[in-house]
Amino acid sequence: MKDGGRLAAAIEVLTEIESRHRPAQVALKDWGNSHRFAGSGDRTAIGNLVFDALRNRASLAARMGSDVPRAITLATYAVTWQKGIEALSDALAQDRHAPEELTDQEVARLEESLDLDMSASDRADVPEWLWPEFVTAFNDSAVEEGRALATRAPVDLRTNTLKADREKVLKRLNHTGAVPAGISPEGIRIEAKPGLGRMPHVQAEEGYRKGWFELQDEASQLAAVLAQASPGEQVLDYCAGGGGKTLALAASMQNRGQLYAYDADRLRLAPIHERLQRAGVRNIQVRDPASTTLVDLESQMDLVFIDAPCTGTGVWRRRPDSKWRLTDKSLAARVEDQQHVLQNASMYVKPGGRLVYVTCSVLPRENQEQVKWFLGENKDFESRSVIDNWNKLLPSRPQPKYVSERGEILLTPASTGTDGFFVAMFERASP
Repeated sequence: MKDGGRLAAAIEVLTEIESRHRPAQVALKDWGNSHRFAGSGDRTAIGNLVFDALRNRASLAARMGSDVPRAITLATYAVTWQKGIEALSDALAQDRHAPEELTDQEVARLEESLDLDMSASDRADVPEWLWPEFVTAFNDSAVEEGRALATRAPVDLRTNTLKADREKVLKRLNHTGAVPAGISPEGIRIEAKPGLGRMPHVQAEEGYRKGWFELQDEASQLAAVLAQASPGEQVLDYCAGGGGKTLALAASMQNRGQLYAYDADRLRLAPIHERLQRAGVRNIQVRDPASTTLVDLESQMDLVFIDAPCTGTGVWRRRPDSKWRLTDKSLAARVEDQQHVLQNASMYVKPGGRLVYVTCSVLPRENQEQVKWFLGENKDFESRSVIDNWNKLLPSRPQPKYVSERGEILLTPASTGTDGFFVAMFERASP
């Protein structure tokens, strides 16, 4: 396919996403299944156009004076990908499968200076209704943080220290451009490629099949590091999902002690069994919510780790379509879910034990305000400083920019080069 046809396909997919409210990945997969002539390079280019258009939808729509799929797709190609108006005009003129050629109004819009009179939320590519939350979270850095959440995310890997070391993995992945992560001691990064760039399929690598590494964002790795699960401890991963952080905690424990993996949604737990086998983990019990309970674990855990259900505002780089589907009602529902999970999980912490609360959100309502709520409701728990753990476990790494008075930390793409992750820690008082 030529670029003109790819532009037409991206417009078609974006129209499907908008009109039928479908997840971007599903719409792209269905388009590929119904257009078998499109090669892998074509599908990559179309996917890149769709996701970049969604990442920057507000700022591109403000530039074009319209948020229809055609407008934001053409602007993505000419502006975000820096192809320019001439290359875009050629792509539209030289392919019979391309969209209609540029109108005079579209040309005028594309020629506008980058210093357009946009609202702050449009410049940041953040939904307007959510902008006050961003200002509360980031103050004068709100636009910068929003812009960073509208960029492409790298591929981050975590070395599985039960089977390999980072140098061994880096050597094997040398052909992919892999480099050591900036903060995580076991992290590896493959930087995002611009425009038509295609990322390597690391799950096809021999090292992945052998369990030498796992796909895991650096912020997620750091949350597991800061929880400080130690060999011999009793640990509960209360919202284990597919098991990414469970595996990281198991590696920290060096396969010693006992780690319980639980999730209220048994379907989310399904992938964990294959991952455990590949990673060589032997100290995990998976508790299926349909057939077992956690009653025997009450007040027994040295550490309870909560990767709480949240809005996912911190991972907009990876799921940009979710940015525009989020509503105040769904945010309120996540806040309620988080409080329910915090209360339920806390009963498994033994006196003197730790409760770690993590979200992949940057919103205060899901983060600092939940910490305040939990401490108000549970007088037998006290806040513990996460930044103190950072300084102890990562002494050579710069401190995060966003640290609360109690010592909770917020990681962000702009400040730490990671996804947006919040980490808080509590300790249950001894009798």
